[in-house]
Amino acid sequence: MKNLLTDIPGVNVGHADDPVVASGVTAIVFDQPAVAAIDVRGGGPGTRENTLLDLHSANEAIDAITLSGGSALGLDAAGGVQAWLAERGRGLKLRGAVIPLVPGAICFDLLNGGNKAWGRFPPYRDLAYAAADAAAGGDFGLGSVGAGMGATTATVKGGLGSASATTEDGVMVAAIAVVNAVGSVTVGDGPWFWAAPFEVNGEFGGRGLPPSFTPDMLRMRVKGGPEVSAVENTTLVAVVTDAKVTKPQARRLAMIAQTGMARAIYPVHAPTDGDVVFAAATGVKPIDPVFGLTQLGTVAANVVARAIARGVFEATALPFPGALPSWKDRFG
Repeated sequence: MKNLLTDIPGVNVGHADDPVVASGVTAIVFDQPAVAAIDVRGGGPGTRENTLLDLHSANEAIDAITLSGGSALGLDAAGGVQAWLAERGRGLKLRGAVIPLVPGAICFDLLNGGNKAWGRFPPYRDLAYAAADAAAGGDFGLGSVGAGMGATTATVKGGLGSASATTEDGVMVAAIAVVNAVGSVTVGDGPWFWAAPFEVNGEFGGRGLPPSFTPDMLRMRVKGGPEVSAVENTTLVAVVTDAKVTKPQARRLAMIAQTGMARAIYPVHAPTDGDVVFAAATGVKPIDPVFGLTQLGTVAANVVARAIARGVFEATALPFPGALPSWKDRFG
């Protein structure tokens, strides 16, 4: 296992980004349609095809998930992944029509110093097509890449992270996270990650937690302080497992996995965040619908917390005046 989302067989990840724009797209493409659901808890989400994932929607499976920068302008990204899939005849087949099903979500990265004067159309559809074309199993980049290129947090540069694990029953679960939170992923002004209790093999620095917590460490740190905007943030997560689950069970998995955000970001699910968790399953390994699903969700939450911390740990600062330093710039 590579400690990545692509540890799940049949799951492919690709990035495309533009360093001048300081934004990008990450595409998650499934070899076969995957049962999927969504759980939204941030106060300012931006999603595409989220109703497709509601429990009352007749369709259960999707072909891909798109994560993008660009705020609402980045919702175009799903169209690029759809185009790539359609060229290959992949999607829901209705007589002679082929309709790729690609939910997506966006984060706000429009004020990070990059040049957003892109002309009539934003670049996200083309970036997404390139990301889908680059999607593969195996290794993929972390940190300031793809949808995490322009991400920030309250204290240091944000980014894209991933992690994976296996339950005691041998079921695999992995997460990918784009960390653009209004809050902080680190404790106070120090190097410790809130997710430290769940770290595996020093994957985000091995600093542990501080020996004690002071009132200042527990003070709320948010982007912009009292002037924080209602649209400038969001953490996007996709959790994927090789378990065989129903759509309602996938929704429950997404809900439990949200716990990982609370373990890794302080504060989280604010009015100024658009926090979203997708959950998808490739349907290989049967699980018990009560204990097995609870066990899977427990591990998934831990994996989400680790992916969030890794995204910040692996990030690099943007090369613009006044850009936030990375964690490694400050503590590396």
